Amino acid sequence: MSDQNDKLKQLKTSSMDRRLSIAKASLLAGTRWAASSATTMFSSEAEKEKKRKKAMKEQADYLVSEIGKLKGSIVKIGQMMALYGEHFLPEEITQALNTLNNQTIALAWPAIKHHLEQQLGSKLNDLTIDHEPLGTASLAQVHRATRKSDGLEIVLKIQYPGVAAAIDSDMSLFRNMLKLTRIVPQTREFDQWFDEVREMLHREVNYDIEAATTRRFAERLKDDPRYIVPQIVEEYCTDRILCMTFERGVPINSPVMLSLPQERRNQLGEASLEIAVREIFEWGEMQTDPNFGNYLVRLGNGLDSQDKIVLLDFGAIRQFDEHLLSVARNLIQAGYHHDLDEMVRAMTGYEFFDSIPQSIKPDMAKVFLLATEAFSTIANNPDLPSAVMDEQQRYDWKKSQLHSRVMQRASKSMASRYFSVPPKEFMFISRKFIGAYTFMTVIDAKTNVRKMVENFL
Repeated sequence: MSDQNDKLKQLKTSSMDRRLSIAKASLLAGTRWAASSATTMFSSEAEKEKKRKKAMKEQADYLVSEIGKLKGSIVKIGQMMALYGEHFLPEEITQALNTLNNQTIALAWPAIKHHLEQQLGSKLNDLTIDHEPLGTASLAQVHRATRKSDGLEIVLKIQYPGVAAAIDSDMSLFRNMLKLTRIVPQTREFDQWFDEVREMLHREVNYDIEAATTRRFAERLKDDPRYIVPQIVEEYCTDRILCMTFERGVPINSPVMLSLPQERRNQLGEASLEIAVREIFEWGEMQTDPNFGNYLVRLGNGLDSQDKIVLLDFGAIRQFDEHLLSVARNLIQAGYHHDLDEMVRAMTGYEFFDSIPQSIKPDMAKVFLLATEAFSTIANNPDLPSAVMDEQQRYDWKKSQLHSRVMQRASKSMASRYFSVPPKEFMFISRKFIGAYTFMTVIDAKTNVRKMVENFL
């Protein structure tokens, strides 16, 4: 954990403070950019491009560093742009934004304690709370605690002061910054996506919604021994604090995960992807933030106790209407059959697809067929790379390099000229599946995806 000297003593929560901070950072970054451009005036084209990339990286790194100090929704927006930036941002920008996930500075204990006193009052005396946070994020940080009366181990998800009230002003601030820098195309799709982010942030700071969702998923998974969902501890919940039981486990990217036998890793991979499949085909709502910090694995002994996935965070839940779910299911079914004509037929009845000329759809359908190749089979998909799928229909996620292949194909697709930012709904769904795919790649799992969807087709 970072040293106390690295922590923030207080947050800049007023709109004016935050606006001045970003304005100052933008001005300095812009000045640096102008200066670097002037120095390349007499350079060769190759040298200009090299210096341009270097200057853009420095500018992006500096802006991201300043954004990270503010916390709150402005950081969350940056993190979400990092996830989708490969669709519409220069590589230097997305690389810088990606660092927001691991550079979040903790709020120092005195400020957190004062906030807890305001929220919990005398109930705070019931608890012994670790001063060092278990984890920090853009909207909150998590502290472990023990209830003195019975030794119950709990965690307190403590929302940063002023974060909820600053969402709308932060969104406007970030939007203006994007317009000034012109690093994102200002299209209708981007406007819709930005509005969706705003709504999602307001839901994410509503801890009543998160508590209810946590209980709902706990009920759905209560009889499945592969999952653990923390229990909500109502006594210490408020508008700005979410309290739940402390659940032990190791991080997904822990070295110990790769030391597990292949079969155990395969089972964990199947469990991670099955959640995403059931969310689309059965529950109609999805946890759209597949950040590895939202998951742990409680290891069994490989004999009489099973490995379990601990699901920690239900703040970024997104409900989808039945029409969209029907389209998504049809796309997956076409991938299951690996049928180009069926995929083209599935790409209809939705504004985004209907706006694409019919002559372009087959080219785009090939991108979707590639994205869903794990749902296909050796028998119906002659395009499967060698040794990516075995005779038991288990897909080798690490060997497949699926995500990079899909992005490469999408960038070359003729359909790419018809949109700059994918529809917001598909961005959230793809975000979840990319997270599940990455989960399996990191633990080097080989899974049979077909059998997961067979019951729903």
